[in-house]
Amino acid sequence: MNTKLHAICDGQGRPLNLFVTAGQVSDYIGARALVGRLPKVDWLLGDRGYDANWFREVLKDKGIRACIPGRKQRKKPVKYDKRRYKRRNRPCRDIAAQCTAGQ
Repeated sequence: MNTKLHAICDGQGRPLNLFVTAGQVSDYIGARALVGRLPKVDWLLGDRGYDANWFREVLKDKGIRACIPGRKQRKKPVKYDKRRYKRRNRPCRDIAAQCTAGQ
């Protein structure tokens, strides 16, 4: 069985909150679980799996700008900061390095 680790990280890529789901579960589940724990930030960086209108609305209501590319099947493309988006996987790499360091 695979798992997904959903993480809220600070600007340095350090995890603040974590939530684990089964690998085949939609990213929306992780988003719903963590949305109430979002700190006061300017931006949220996420991959396409987090592209949902309800999630974008929640972020907007909290004053957070979403840097999430739209899903490919979206009828109207979503604008996002491509340069900023490239930094989204830094926490993933850092967490993976920590998990495999002891092996």
